[in-house]
Amino acid sequence: MSENNTSSAADALMKKRRNARLALLGGVVVLAAAGSTAYWKLHASHFVSTDNAYAAAEVAQITPSVGGTVLEVNVSDTDAVKQGDVLLVIDPTDAQLAVAQATAELDRATRRVKSYMANDNNLSAQISAREADAQRASAQLAAAQADFECAKVDLQRRQALVASGSVSGDELTRAKNGFDAATAQLAAAKAAAAQVTANQRSAVAAKEANAALISHSTVDTNPEVAAARARLDQAKVDLARTVIRAPLDGVVAQRRVQLGQRVQPGMPLMAVVPVHEIYVDANFKEVQLEKVRVGQSVKLHADIYGKNVTYQGVVEGFSGGSGSAFAAIPAQNATGNWIKVVQRLPVRVKLDAAELQANPLKVGLSMSAEIDTRTGDKQATAAAAAAAEGPGTATR
Repeated sequence: MSENNTSSAADALMKKRRNARLALLGGVVVLAAAGSTAYWKLHASHFVSTDNAYAAAEVAQITPSVGGTVLEVNVSDTDAVKQGDVLLVIDPTDAQLAVAQATAELDRATRRVKSYMANDNNLSAQISAREADAQRASAQLAAAQADFECAKVDLQRRQALVASGSVSGDELTRAKNGFDAATAQLAAAKAAAAQVTANQRSAVAAKEANAALISHSTVDTNPEVAAARARLDQAKVDLARTVIRAPLDGVVAQRRVQLGQRVQPGMPLMAVVPVHEIYVDANFKEVQLEKVRVGQSVKLHADIYGKNVTYQGVVEGFSGGSGSAFAAIPAQNATGNWIKVVQRLPVRVKLDAAELQANPLKVGLSMSAEIDTRTGDKQATAAAAAAAEGPGTATR
């Protein structure tokens, strides 16, 4: 009997201990859940992160503006260059000849315009001379007309007296000859007057034509000289473009050009990557962006350095569309067999220049990014977002 009582007491004690352990475990679970919930609401819910992020930069493509044969190539891939460094040189012979020809054309145009201006004075003198000729011809025509009238009256008078015998045949003949001579002189005077008038009009027309070439301009501002000078300037620009320089500081990449190669305008020759201006394009899921605003702080890690290096960045802006919207072959769902896929929107992150200099990055390196949505000036970011979205767009 005593053994049964002892066994019952032991079972009761074990059950009590088991219940205590279960209660303790339940309490721990409840506390863990409460702690996890509190951590999420107070801290973790304010952060969004992604490992779909990559370093990028505004790569400068090097293309020639003039064609020709490559004489020098001064850089190779991975070479660091400064803005203004000579990358390559194109044979300048053709451009030098073009400059010489344009210079000669400018000199010729200048001399031609100067001759126009000098000729203007000569044409003015010619017009004055033609006017004097016209006056002289008019006087000669008037004299010839008077002589003609006089000879005509004399002939008519003598013809009237022939019948009465008062005038001999010789006198009549002389009168006829005088009339014929006066008629010829009158015709000659009229022809001379007409010629003088034509010459006068020709001189006036020549002056007007010459004036049209030089009116309201000097030698330097004359259209012919200006056009020749523009051709010379273009030739000089083309000559300068035979020397291709680095447009910015960076590292040479994708060099395609070789010594002696014949290149054409617009042909890709190489690229210069501004490694000191690297930024990050972080592709966040659309469901993560509800609280993300311009100006919020970002912590980033690069796979090349691991967790040992942390970059501090700032949200600089949002892409105008998702990655799939700008894909080479956008998704088409017109058939009706549509499965919703969560889209990713590129977020531009600006890096700290000092940190970037201390730990350089290269274009295309994998990054991870975490945005703290509690940071940033809410008013400024709201205004920036409203300006970017435009009028009539609902505010999130």
